[in-house]
Amino acid sequence: MTQLINKNEIHKKLFHKFKRHRKEGGLRTKNLFKKSTINNPLLSIITVVKNGSKTITRCIKSVNDQNYLNIEHIVIDGASTDNTVSILKKNSDNIDYWISEKDNGIYDGMNKGLQLAAGKYIGILNADDNFKKNSLMIIIKYFKKYKNLDFVFGSVFKEKILSGFWPKKILWKFNMYSAHSVGFFIKTESQKKLGLYDNNFHYSADRDLFYRMIVLKNMKGISTNRKELIGYFNKGGISESVNFLSRLWEETRIRIKNKQNIIIVAFLFIIHLSYQCRKFITKK
Repeated sequence: MTQLINKNEIHKKLFHKFKRHRKEGGLRTKNLFKKSTINNPLLSIITVVKNGSKTITRCIKSVNDQNYLNIEHIVIDGASTDNTVSILKKNSDNIDYWISEKDNGIYDGMNKGLQLAAGKYIGILNADDNFKKNSLMIIIKYFKKYKNLDFVFGSVFKEKILSGFWPKKILWKFNMYSAHSVGFFIKTESQKKLGLYDNNFHYSADRDLFYRMIVLKNMKGISTNRKELIGYFNKGGISESVNFLSRLWEETRIRIKNKQNIIIVAFLFIIHLSYQCRKFITKK
């Protein structure tokens, strides 16, 4: 059974406190707060949305339909102008907390969610994506089995199954994991050591976080079995709207910021650019 926590206790768990709220709702606004127990640690799911009225209901339902019951769902809306806020209001009894206000992009929204997360573990689920019914039970199973884990990458379906985790690859390429939304879960304690997403990176702040997590902090992670599908990552998000050069430049800045050897960074930039040029010429 879900445990409730006093509202005053939640503020001790925040990275920072918000100075003001505009539109908000959910169980917390009724003074209902969840907490972890020894056998049932609380898992916080953060959803960031803006004008997602076509998919947000499915997203919320996929969290509510989980077999694992001790979950809190935090939804951060970036001042939607469609029907999203109305849908959030209708689902206020199925969401622990939602807020709607202007922000500085998807990673700023995620940072707000991190500041509100009360769970022992945190997962990201964007509004276009959804979990399978038993997926969060699988994630909890891994954290319970491997006590020293900082994070878990789950198998995700995106046109095909994406699975596995190869940390050494991050030194030359970033596609060494399944997916950020749907597939990434981290201990809150470890997230606090990492800090927030860097809003200076508009397209790839998750990759900056992963670089810090793997290379600078040397945190321990694992991937779920390929057959243990966590959910579905749908096409059309911000990552797919970015052109190659913009992404390559931002990834290069991430490496420079985190003090990777500048000669290696320059070499990687040339290699990736050359590879993309060859692909372009071949297509012609």
